[in-house]
Amino acid sequence: MIDLYVYYKVRELDAAALVPRVRALQDSVGVPSQLKRRPDVRDGLQTWMEVYPDVDDGFPARLDAAARTAGFEGLIEGPRRAEIFMDLPTCA
Repeated sequence: MIDLYVYYKVRELDAAALVPRVRALQDSVGVPSQLKRRPDVRDGLQTWMEVYPDVDDGFPARLDAAARTAGFEGLIEGPRRAEIFMDLPTCA
């Protein structure tokens, strides 16, 4: 299992319109998730992060496919970037 972090830039003026679309995307993929943002705004842009803990290895591709039809066009600045993290093995 992995933890998936997806981050992207959102124009401050588009944030209110984007929130329900991201929440709908998260509901549609059927796994526990979080939506976060950095507290600062730079050049009118917020940085948002979607967090999907403890998902299977195939989840990133499923999320990417769902995101392509989620209606984010024109509401984010630049690409959605994904990072995968995994737990470190415990020592015996």
